[in-house]
Amino acid sequence: ALPRAEKMAAATGYAAGAAPAGYAVLAVKFSERQRSPHCLLVKEHQVREGTDTAHPPRRTLFVLNVPPYCGPDSLSRLFSRCGHVQSVDVCDKPGPGEKKDKLTSKFFDHKTLKGFQIAYVVFRKPAAVQAAKALSQQGPLLISTESYPVKTGISKWIASYEASIMDPKELKAEVDAYMQDYDKKMAEEEAKAAKEEGVPDEEGWVKVTRKGRKPGLPRTEAANLRVLEKEKQKRARKELLNFYAWQHRETKREHIAQLRKKFEEDKQRIALMRAQRKFRPY
Repeated sequence: ALPRAEKMAAATGYAAGAAPAGYAVLAVKFSERQRSPHCLLVKEHQVREGTDTAHPPRRTLFVLNVPPYCGPDSLSRLFSRCGHVQSVDVCDKPGPGEKKDKLTSKFFDHKTLKGFQIAYVVFRKPAAVQAAKALSQQGPLLISTESYPVKTGISKWIASYEASIMDPKELKAEVDAYMQDYDKKMAEEEAKAAKEEGVPDEEGWVKVTRKGRKPGLPRTEAANLRVLEKEKQKRARKELLNFYAWQHRETKREHIAQLRKKFEEDKQRIALMRAQRKFRPY
């Protein structure tokens, strides 16, 4: 659904000092001390209506050659002079986006992007896209300023480490909320399946499900705890039975002695039975 030129530009990047057709070149610098500017390629994001719900046409700016140190916050602040920035989506490659109804997880499903990236900057008004393209006529824009510094080096590593430490209470609250939603969803599906059981569809077919007299053990936390408790008790009985190595050896030796004794008794019993069955005419 994406234009061919947009895919080629994302794959090849900006080189040879000339921007691809339809792109404007924005010069940016990390800070005032940086001598050589970095070039961003921007153009209006154009797709077929309804193919990209998260990035609406005429209000979305497609940005190429985004450096790793330029995150969503930096891009939002960089283009906020053109108009109100509604959202910034940074990706590793172009593709259709979907609207997110729910907030993403704070602890899970976090993907670390490496290298140069692409970005979709969604404005509130279409005029902001043209204003952002007109920034190419101005001087280099600063990504890191005194008011909004971008962390690098050891300060960035420290911030990344601190962000990786999870709060147990927040983590438990998120997991509990997810499990409640999952249980609710499963209950709704079971109720729907029970309601539709035995009811023919539009073509007159009846869906038959396999159900036994003893359904499988439900995968609930209580059931898992019961199974673990039984395994623990079984292991404890076995350990108490043969706690020491010499007890284990003595038990095996006594068992072998009993087998030998029983074998000798069986031999005597068989010999006696053969003697009693011997033919004696007189």
